Amino acid sequence: MSPRRVVVTGMGALTPLGLDVQSFWDGLVAGRSGCAEISSFDASGFPVRIACELPGFDPEEYIEKRDIRKMDPVTRYAMAAAQMAWKEAGFDDGAIAPERAGVVIGTGVGGIQTLENQHTVLMEKGPRRISPFFIPMLIADMPSGQVSIHLGLKGPNYATVSACASGAHAIGAAYHAVRDGDAEVMVTGGTEAAVCPLSLGGFANMKAISARNDEPEKASRPFDRDRDGFVLGEGAGIVVLEELDHAKARGARIFAEMVGFGATGDAYHMTAPAPEGEGMARAMSAALAAGGLDPSDVQYINAHGTSTPPNDKLETAAIRTVFGDHAERLAVSSTKSMTGHLLGAAGGIEFVATVLTLEKKIVPPTINYETPDPECDLDYVPNQAREAEVTCALTNSFGFGGHNAVIALRRFDE
Repeated sequence: MSPRRVVVTGMGALTPLGLDVQSFWDGLVAGRSGCAEISSFDASGFPVRIACELPGFDPEEYIEKRDIRKMDPVTRYAMAAAQMAWKEAGFDDGAIAPERAGVVIGTGVGGIQTLENQHTVLMEKGPRRISPFFIPMLIADMPSGQVSIHLGLKGPNYATVSACASGAHAIGAAYHAVRDGDAEVMVTGGTEAAVCPLSLGGFANMKAISARNDEPEKASRPFDRDRDGFVLGEGAGIVVLEELDHAKARGARIFAEMVGFGATGDAYHMTAPAPEGEGMARAMSAALAAGGLDPSDVQYINAHGTSTPPNDKLETAAIRTVFGDHAERLAVSSTKSMTGHLLGAAGGIEFVATVLTLEKKIVPPTINYETPDPECDLDYVPNQAREAEVTCALTNSFGFGGHNAVIALRRFDE
């Protein structure tokens, strides 16, 4: 019996480049940076004062006004992107048995803005003033829970938390649920709302983020010799995965096929990747093996590409380990150069970017690539998008704690 095939039938994106999939893609192809001075709070006392925020996002377009105050922004973002994906997949008419559809959404830090706000309430007004919604707003599973409530989906439902690999792990778990017959349809991806004083201060003090305050649009520069850290971003990328025959039976539009998923652990360090990118390489190899792919089948990798000194050189080394001589023929770009790093949401929006690369036959660029680094010596598609016949691609996600998750996608072919 052949394994069940899993296809992508809906996509939603809420990103610093735009508040829907089309504007997100347009921004990527144009090579536009979403980084600017922080506008959501006064960051003048911080060593880093830039981020990739979501200008113009209005939660009332997706959530009843009375419910918005009960949701942390991390859940609001997931609700918006999930509704986009669900509508595009054509399920607005209820054409799915609720018990056969589920939700898995990842987040790195969950409702950190709620934690920050309610701690201030505790310190200034005392314990009796803590919101009764504090815990359900804070916990990391609530984006998945609220999306399932809103869409009425009663299949598998949970969250994944693996730092910056959370969104990719969620998609991998959803892929397994559909492939293994636990569901026909899964809503999945990542969401994050970490642009707030507490997380900005934490990331800045560990020197993980760029302090290029005077040139925010040039701050995220993956693989460039002069990179100095990532740019904090926020948003959500949510997709609908569906069993192939189920999708065909209802005449759904199929964007791409997900063919493999690989996950490994470094067992090495809290924040640094393992030497030579050993864990990263095993995750890429696992994704290829799961998809029955040879390295030479792949034309494009959407890199994790954070713009931190250690990640970029070790990801490069890992790609060379896995792909050998074929690495010279790969296009490898980091869309984080434009979106910033959406932490737990990164795997979700980069999945969307990779699907669109397959469909549109255009590889998004790595912007701000100005000075080559001898330790980063691949084709990073510098500064300009490129037309290319991409039929098979990987998207990489790696997280603090040594979490590695890689997804293999292929252009859909009967």
